[in-house]
Amino acid sequence: MAGKPWLLAAAFALSALVGQPAAAVEVGDVAPGFDLVGRTGAIKLGDYKGQTVYLDFWASWCGPCKQSFPWLNTLQARYAAHGLRVVAVNVDKKMEDANAFLRGNLASFDVAFDAAGHTPKSYAILSMPTSVLIGPDGKVLQVHRGFLDAERTQREQDIKQALHL
Repeated sequence: MAGKPWLLAAAFALSALVGQPAAAVEVGDVAPGFDLVGRTGAIKLGDYKGQTVYLDFWASWCGPCKQSFPWLNTLQARYAAHGLRVVAVNVDKKMEDANAFLRGNLASFDVAFDAAGHTPKSYAILSMPTSVLIGPDGKVLQVHRGFLDAERTQREQDIKQALHL
């Protein structure tokens, strides 16, 4: 985080939001379940069983999150027919902050809201955005922190591998 004071500030803000995290979710772990309010109804991880899930944690104050949304839309469009579901969990305390962000950033994937911070705590999320690639069996395949353009190709390769493409 050296040279990126905004990232350190964001980590502290997220830490204050979710409190002390549980043990970090690691590759091979069963992904913790959740049941959250979505834009059009409940969003439950269990409802995606048998599908590959790209679970993305985001916040309205996160600059890299704004950059990642167009790419997440592309992933959903490109790989939905192959069994990929992009699910984005917002961690803002105020729903109006999340909705203002969404008005300016199209999301053609499922969006859930967790103002209480239970889901990021169960995944031990410390930075925004953080994404977790979950296989059809519910196990964690990859964990990615941050979002850099240079990492898109590798992340997409990870997704294609999970989808057996």
